Amino acid sequence: MSYSWTISVNGHTYGPYTAEQMRSFAGEGRLAAHSLVARDGEELFHPAAADSELAALFQLATPTPAKPVFFTASADSGQQNFGRNEDESSGERAHYVIVADMKSRSISGLEEEIFNFGSAYPIMPQAWILSSEASINTIRTALVKRLGKIDTLFVADATHDKAAWFNFGPEAESRIRRIWQKTLALAARATG
Repeated sequence: MSYSWTISVNGHTYGPYTAEQMRSFAGEGRLAAHSLVARDGEELFHPAAADSELAALFQLATPTPAKPVFFTASADSGQQNFGRNEDESSGERAHYVIVADMKSRSISGLEEEIFNFGSAYPIMPQAWILSSEASINTIRTALVKRLGKIDTLFVADATHDKAAWFNFGPEAESRIRRIWQKTLALAARATG
């Protein structure tokens, strides 16, 4: 039988997600045994480890999962770090490429927010480079608040090989994730 789940994080609900997506989230360290989930049709959330289908994802005794190399964003706001805490600021300066497609709002509010994070330069219409100590999730969360419902955002952390995005839809999200993982796997093989 095919199930889907929603995930509750800090009062925000994300999903629905398929079993394959939930396995991927667990493997990336973004879904933990204590993450609150509900199956499609359920109103009450419970720990992922208490779900009969998801419990197997947490059975293996493994060390703390490595931080994932990317983050996804498919909801209207908030972080999607389901089972993992990421510092608001790493204290390390990172270099970002930010691209937006603004269809419903003025770009000036978004650009102002980008410049609040550090040294930034518009490299083309609706695209910037940014140097900041803020984490990719902090930047994404702040910028999403400046977007409308039909606007899209993509943030790449060139320093840490991470990406975050907003409002691309499930198919594009899946393709971005596959390409990002494949590129990093090829890079790891080349250096290893």
